[in-house]
Amino acid sequence: MKFIYPAIFQKQDNGTFTGYFPDLEGCTAKGDTLEEAVDDANEALMNWISVELEEENHLPAVSDLHDLAITPDQVVRNICITYRFNDGWDE
Repeated sequence: MKFIYPAIFQKQDNGTFTGYFPDLEGCTAKGDTLEEAVDDANEALMNWISVELEEENHLPAVSDLHDLAITPDQVVRNICITYRFNDGWDE
């Protein structure tokens, strides 16, 4: 199953990037470049979703990109993961 959530990234004073998912409490990412931060966000999203599903929690609704309050120095990327519910099952 595919899950897509928006992540907001911002360049820090030291040149690195940090990101967070406004819909997913505590789910963050970082990297030396925006590309590395996006890669880290993919891993963070997979881990976050995995824990929530294993604990049988409900996943939060996805924010509409137009509803996100971002500043000019922030960039939004939709992060997509594919979560496999059954090991060995081929899509």
